[in-house]
Amino acid sequence: MSKTLTKPFLLILVFLVLIGCYFVFRPFLTEIFVAVILVSIFYRPYELLVKGLKGRRNLAALLMCLFLMLVIVVPLVKAFIYAGEKSVTAYSQTMEFFNNHDVNDIFKTEAFKYSFLDNFDIISFAQKHETFKNTVLRIVESSSNWLISGATIAVKETTNFIVSLLMIILTMFFFFVDGKKMLEKLMLLSPLPDKYDIEIFQKFRAVSYTTFISTFVTAIAQGAVGAIGFAIVGFPPFLAGVLIAILSLIPYLGSMIFYIPVGIYYLLVGDIWQGAFILLWGFLVIGTIDNIIRAYMIKGKAEVNPIFVLLSILGGITLFGFWGVVLGPLIIAIAASVFHIYQMEFCEAPAVVESKESQESPEKTKKHKNK
Repeated sequence: MSKTLTKPFLLILVFLVLIGCYFVFRPFLTEIFVAVILVSIFYRPYELLVKGLKGRRNLAALLMCLFLMLVIVVPLVKAFIYAGEKSVTAYSQTMEFFNNHDVNDIFKTEAFKYSFLDNFDIISFAQKHETFKNTVLRIVESSSNWLISGATIAVKETTNFIVSLLMIILTMFFFFVDGKKMLEKLMLLSPLPDKYDIEIFQKFRAVSYTTFISTFVTAIAQGAVGAIGFAIVGFPPFLAGVLIAILSLIPYLGSMIFYIPVGIYYLLVGDIWQGAFILLWGFLVIGTIDNIIRAYMIKGKAEVNPIFVLLSILGGITLFGFWGVVLGPLIIAIAASVFHIYQMEFCEAPAVVESKESQESPEKTKKHKNK
């Protein structure tokens, strides 16, 4: 007995299979998406490398992945290790000081002696009021607990980020080797005409490339404005600019690792306006200029208003973490392409029909007059 496979049943089956695939790959969707982005950016250099290696695609993919690992992963890992070592050292020294000194010893340090807090005669006040000392100790204990929890979260996020990078590099290898076949298969299965598939892919690649380049442009911009701010307070501007530019590439914390401790140090030693200026300059200028520049760089390729690009960056970071800087604008750009396809297919057709009718109407009126 022969069976006929109905189209609705097949569509339902495909839908169920896609849902199952989504749940299987959901833990790695971000890594897969980022790997697709990086492969689309570096695919042309990969093809040139394949030609240079006389068609050895696997070797070319391996060399490209190793190159990207040296360029992206190794510097980030070194930056993480350096920042982690400095954080652990600072925390250990702070805890050692609190364990070996009384509250009064804290108020007799050089940093406190030359700061504006020395004008309030807190030492004599603390000696007379036991409640004040207990309050200070509770604040110190709460701060220590906050540092411990913050350090734990930072280490966890850093570890996850490095593992994610390694997963991306591994996925990129297979996308380099078989990516073209995958794209052809995807275009074959897509219900859209090939011209629209190509338009979406070109938009995807253009926005990905611009976002990737904007990461380094914004790092340079942050370093430049950081150097200006630190030069105003008398800090060596070149050193500050280089450190801020490098640290801005670190996920989540970025340049805050540098300008917040420097600002707090200025406050402790009594340089009030310098410390306040550095903190305000960091939060208001250094911390916002990257998103503004990135939004204006992406708007041309995405063909989206800059405010929506900026919101997509902030929303992407909230939803996807560090990779949201790329994924947020990319989703908005693809949405713009889909809306453009919808406009081409459904919104402009009636206008063409009306124009034909308007062209025919004068002929009808002429015939009517001749009659």
